[in-house]
Amino acid sequence: MRNLRRFAIAAAIVGFGAVLLGSWTRINGAGMTCPDWPLCHGKLIPSMSDGTIWEWSHRLFAFSTAPLVAIVAYLAFRLRSQLPMLRPLIAAVATLFLAQVLLGAATVKLGNSPISVVLHWGTAMAFIASLVAIAVVTTIPENSRERRSIETATRSISSLLLATTIAAFVTMCVGAYVSSSGAGLACLTLPTCAGHVFVAQPAQQVQMLHRSLAAVTFLLSVIATIVVFLRESSRRVRATAAVGFALLCTQVLLGLMNVALRLPTDLREAHAANAALLFIAYCSALSFSLVRGLELPRESGAR
Repeated sequence: MRNLRRFAIAAAIVGFGAVLLGSWTRINGAGMTCPDWPLCHGKLIPSMSDGTIWEWSHRLFAFSTAPLVAIVAYLAFRLRSQLPMLRPLIAAVATLFLAQVLLGAATVKLGNSPISVVLHWGTAMAFIASLVAIAVVTTIPENSRERRSIETATRSISSLLLATTIAAFVTMCVGAYVSSSGAGLACLTLPTCAGHVFVAQPAQQVQMLHRSLAAVTFLLSVIATIVVFLRESSRRVRATAAVGFALLCTQVLLGLMNVALRLPTDLREAHAANAALLFIAYCSALSFSLVRGLELPRESGAR
C-alpha cells in the first residue's frame, strides 16, 4: 500500500513538473520550437537553440511519467480487491494519460491554439488530481484504525469542497484561455474593465469571465474554510483546506500584480503554477474528506 502511495505521488510530481515546463514554454513563446511530434525537427535529441530546450524538456518530463503510471497501474491492480475504489481511479489515470499524450500532439499540430491549450492543461490537471486521489485512497487502512462516529457534517463538507474544487478547476481553465489567447491585458482596470462590468469585446468578455469565476471560487473557499474549521475533526482535511485557502489568497494577489505590472513573464508563470497548486490542494482536501466518508460505514459495521 505504501509503495503505491509513493509511486502515485512521484507520478503526480513529475506530471506537475511537465505542466510547469509546458506553461513556461508557451509563456516564453517557445511552444512551436518543435514543430513536429513526437520528434523535434525530425530528431530525438535536437539542437537546443532558440528555446527548443524548453519544449524538448517539457516532452521529456511528460514521457518520463509513463513508466511511473505503468507501475502505479500494476500496484493498483494487485490491490484492487482490498480497495475497490482503486479500479475507477486507475482507469481514470490511464485514460487521462493517453488523452494527454494525444492532446500534446494535437496542440503542436494546431499551433498552440487557445482551445487546444485549455484542453491540454485541463486534462493534465485532471490526471494529476486522479493520482492524488489514489495516494489519498491508500490511507484508508491506516485511518480505519481510528474509531469515529458517522457525522452528518461529513457530506456537507465534502459537497462544499467539491464545489470549491470544481470552481477552481473551471477558473484555472478559463485563465489558461485568457493567457493563450492574448487576452491577459484586455482589461487594465480593477475590478471592472475600463469602468464597465458588461463588455462587448470578446477578449474583455473572457477576461471578465475569468475574474467573475475567481470571485466565485474565493467566496466558496471562504465558506468551505470556515465550515471545515468549525465542523471537521480530521486534521488532514483541515490542513489541506487551509493550504488551499492560503494559495487562493496568493493567487488573487498574483492576478492583481500581473495586471498592474503588465504581465511580466515570471509573474505569469507564478500565477499558472500557483493555480495548479491550489487546485491540487483542494483535490487533496476533497479526497481526504471522501476517504473519511468511505471508512465510516466500515467502522460502524465493525462495532
